[in-house]
Amino acid sequence: MDIFDKYETIASRRDSLLQAGLNPFGLRMDKILSPTEALINGRRTILVGTNNYLGLTFDPDCIEAGCEAMREQGTGTTGSRIANGSYVLHEQLEQAIARYLKCKSAIVFPTGYQANLGMIAGLAGPKDTILLDADSHASIYDGCRLSGATLIRFRHNDPADLDRRLSRLKNEDGVALVIVEGIYSMLGDIAPLNEFIEVKKRHGAFILVDEAHSLGVMGEHGRGVAEACGVEDDVDFVAGTFSKSLGAIGGFGASNHPHFDRLRYCSRPYMFTASASPASVVTVTKAIEKIEQNPDLIRKLWRNADALYEGLSSLGFEICAPASPVIAVRLADEQTAVYFWNRLVEEGVYVNLAIPPGTPNGVCLLRCSVSAAHSEAQIQEVCTRFAKILAEWQAQDTTASLRG
Repeated sequence: MDIFDKYETIASRRDSLLQAGLNPFGLRMDKILSPTEALINGRRTILVGTNNYLGLTFDPDCIEAGCEAMREQGTGTTGSRIANGSYVLHEQLEQAIARYLKCKSAIVFPTGYQANLGMIAGLAGPKDTILLDADSHASIYDGCRLSGATLIRFRHNDPADLDRRLSRLKNEDGVALVIVEGIYSMLGDIAPLNEFIEVKKRHGAFILVDEAHSLGVMGEHGRGVAEACGVEDDVDFVAGTFSKSLGAIGGFGASNHPHFDRLRYCSRPYMFTASASPASVVTVTKAIEKIEQNPDLIRKLWRNADALYEGLSSLGFEICAPASPVIAVRLADEQTAVYFWNRLVEEGVYVNLAIPPGTPNGVCLLRCSVSAAHSEAQIQEVCTRFAKILAEWQAQDTTASLRG
């Protein structure tokens, strides 16, 4: 038996996808031209699948800050902050995050994935119980497993189901930690956070909100769903990533809890990994300043999101959730989704293909993520390309339906 035999089914499925056209999970971008365009197979392509929500990846001030930090402090830290010490830049970024989120403390991690691992595995232990929204990201599930806590899933975005499950824990030892996301990355739906807060208060639980896809997106100042729902003071812990709205790499945890900094010497994913590079750290610090100084970025993002939502809806496509910067187009089956994805790339539009088992309830999706950097013309062009491919597909089979 070969060590890779266990992946045979997955490999066979991948091979079948390649037979249908390009590799949807390994597409090569020959050159990045801007936050919204790249060369793919020699064609100028509109990027509508990169999570570059505020378009800051090419911001001149962010780029210059990163270049200066690399020239002055090198390419990397070559070790963990526990062993090698913290750079002033790390502490400055943590102060910037805490200030921006109106929290007392913040901790920086090298990636958003590690932020969830470090936060969850540090906060919960074997005697505790984690109540987790069933549609949560893989990094959240992995953090739960690493913690050793008892894991209970509740129905997606269902405060009543969370309430029922918390009611059964009255005589359990340890604490209860509820984990939800702000915007769910696959479908683009938003957590009813104010209702979840009411439930957690009623049962004396703690709540962690992953604002990965809602930071810089939701709320008047972009602080996330907690700000948008008016419950920032009631959220115990916030986690997130720098790789979406902030246009870089890394992650963070933040809190007003007086003992939050204990995670620095109690959370293994923080303690035993090399710290973020100087260039990454200062780029994020500068990006936070940009959001604070230019709130119109958020308003432009939402104008584009509404325009794409209305455009695709008017064509007859089923959108999985109300308008948000993540617009998930549901298609009838995998074959249809793969066909549309390949044709869109051929027509100069890049979106994400999302198929089971990586999607909620086994749906097949074309996942679009909108940017403040998209022009009105680009949004219109994306809708025009969707319309063209839809007409072609319907002409091939007049009985075909977009819905399963």
